[in-house]
Amino acid sequence: MVDNVNAMEKKLAEYKCDTNEAICLKLVRFPEDLEDDGTTFHPEYSHQLYGDDEVAFGYKGLQIQLYYSAGNLSTLFKVKYSSKVTEKFDCVEADDVEVKIRDIIPAGFSCSTDDFVSRLEKEANFRPFGNLLHTYKVHNEEAGELTYQICKVDMACPGFQEYHGRLQTFLMWFIETASFIDADDDRWDFFLVFEKYNKDGETLYATVGYMTVYNYYVYPDKTRPRVSQMLVLPPFQGEGHGAQLLEAVHRFYCTLPKVQDITAEDPSESYVKLRDFVLAKLCRALPSFAPDKLQLGFSEVMVKEAQDTLKINKKHARRVYEILRLKATDMADEAKARDYRLDVKRRLFGPYKKNQRELTKMMKCLRPEELVSHIRHIDTDVQHQELEKSYQEVLDEYRRIIERLASQA
Repeated sequence: MVDNVNAMEKKLAEYKCDTNEAICLKLVRFPEDLEDDGTTFHPEYSHQLYGDDEVAFGYKGLQIQLYYSAGNLSTLFKVKYSSKVTEKFDCVEADDVEVKIRDIIPAGFSCSTDDFVSRLEKEANFRPFGNLLHTYKVHNEEAGELTYQICKVDMACPGFQEYHGRLQTFLMWFIETASFIDADDDRWDFFLVFEKYNKDGETLYATVGYMTVYNYYVYPDKTRPRVSQMLVLPPFQGEGHGAQLLEAVHRFYCTLPKVQDITAEDPSESYVKLRDFVLAKLCRALPSFAPDKLQLGFSEVMVKEAQDTLKINKKHARRVYEILRLKATDMADEAKARDYRLDVKRRLFGPYKKNQRELTKMMKCLRPEELVSHIRHIDTDVQHQELEKSYQEVLDEYRRIIERLASQA
């Protein structure tokens, strides 16, 4: 009996599919892209639709096709598989993989390849939404020099709400804790990146990525734009579009007198690195961040100039100061290296000082055995080791940013 159960479990296990591999995404420019595996990419995450295991049960050779036209993001949705569990076993249900996708993609998608190809022919009519903020070029080894545009748009723009509904579906696959925004709230700003490309002698536009920013009220008469979502689509990643987008957004808000500073909501590690690079690039042009000023230490003049000119808050200005000071410091000079190390460590030591203040308060109310536990937790030697480790990690991060700054000088 046990052997029969194990044999059955083994056979049923053959009908489990990794949804990150099963979901096939494309940004289609030409009809031949539909059959070209080289244009396919896959999600990093699918747990929000298919559970923490990211598995769909009931199919062999499952392929969930979500293909988008490159510009307007007209959508083709099809599900294919080589066999289904219900064909072999009674009383076993397959997961409904279709309904989960239909829950997130807006109505109006195609289920027919022929219908999708006919929509593809209308891509020549698609034009970027909103107002042009910035144009830049990127050299591509295969295609040569390519032109990109960054535009700002809001929901009042005709056709944008429907387009955004299609665009935001990518969040589910590439941002771990993604959620859709309330499109009816007029405090949202949207920034889009498009690539210009040629097709049969015509200029067309492909969607590259986007950012959403929410404008919070700051008493009494200011706003604080907060970056909520940012995504460069996988075919375009690693080409510098994220930095171009973030810099263009910063420069836009710097022109608005009512903006106090620009922040981000729960920024990822990769976003923090990107922000460090962009803000360092912007701040190095400010007089207060000149190399000779950096050696004098972090100052209120830096804080004010970064705030007034670039809408950068004090915390971010301090981090930029450390990056640019490292760039301007000869670390082979023992005295200069020591001054820099102590300056950064003083900032890093802040949380440890807070722990010590908390311990002083605890000493008044904790029992002896509880106090011993907390003292061990903030042992001085351990603190010094952790502080040195934090310093070395920060140094590595800063050096990578400095290398990137040097490569784009």
